[in-house]
Amino acid sequence: MQLVFFYAKRFLQLIPAFLILMFASFAVQGQQKQTTYILVHGAWHGAWCWNKVVPLMEAKGDKVLAIDLPGHGKDTTNPDNITFNDYVHKVVSVVNSNDGEVILVGHSMAGTVISQAAELLGTKKVSKLVYLDAFLPKNGESVRSLAGMIDASLPKDSTRISIGKGLIISSNKKTSIFKPEIADILFYHDCSAEDRAFAHKNLSPQNFEPNGTPVSVSDNVYGAIPKYYILCTESKDLDKSVLPSRVKCKKIIKIKSSHSPFFSMPEKLARILHKI
Repeated sequence: MQLVFFYAKRFLQLIPAFLILMFASFAVQGQQKQTTYILVHGAWHGAWCWNKVVPLMEAKGDKVLAIDLPGHGKDTTNPDNITFNDYVHKVVSVVNSNDGEVILVGHSMAGTVISQAAELLGTKKVSKLVYLDAFLPKNGESVRSLAGMIDASLPKDSTRISIGKGLIISSNKKTSIFKPEIADILFYHDCSAEDRAFAHKNLSPQNFEPNGTPVSVSDNVYGAIPKYYILCTESKDLDKSVLPSRVKCKKIIKIKSSHSPFFSMPEKLARILHKI
């Protein structure tokens, strides 16, 4: 009987210590910051292109933020004065204003933007890079150089509609706007009439400088961050299938979509991003 009392007393003595450890564990878990998805749009677009995707991801419990690059969407910066570094610094600023790690998601042109931003932010801040039918660069490459490389590899076809055929260039030669009827062919061929009209209303001028600026990235920072590539196999602007074969990617995901799956298949895109 004395032995029973001894163990009972000992057990009661241990309960406070156990409770302290348990609550301490809960407190640490509560302090852990949720990873934030930062969605970065491509050329001529804005945060508005993610309008369908953001609520779908949030419904899955994801923390998501779609941003406007300078001169796009609700950002009123004069597009004539915008540089590639302006884009990069906007992403860096947004990321640094958020606690915890981030996953940078870049569409099209923004592939180079998130690459350079990741180099500046480092591996402790950026956990993953996701390229949505985007330009995935090596050090020293730009959107323009990668597009030129792809274009040169394609068979000559006088009937093919190129990006250049969609541009209306400003009088000062610094920016362009995109012809809606060409955008429908190259970007939105599988999108609804409602989504096309919405895009036409919101497409903004695009400065040429960011597309021609090469990235400066390193193997020990940019190269060390896991990369995921979502390839839109029905995209009409450029066949980007070669890009994820040139830069190591943890996973390549193919979807049968136009260049704009955020419009044509937002549910599928949200599921893919959620699982990455």
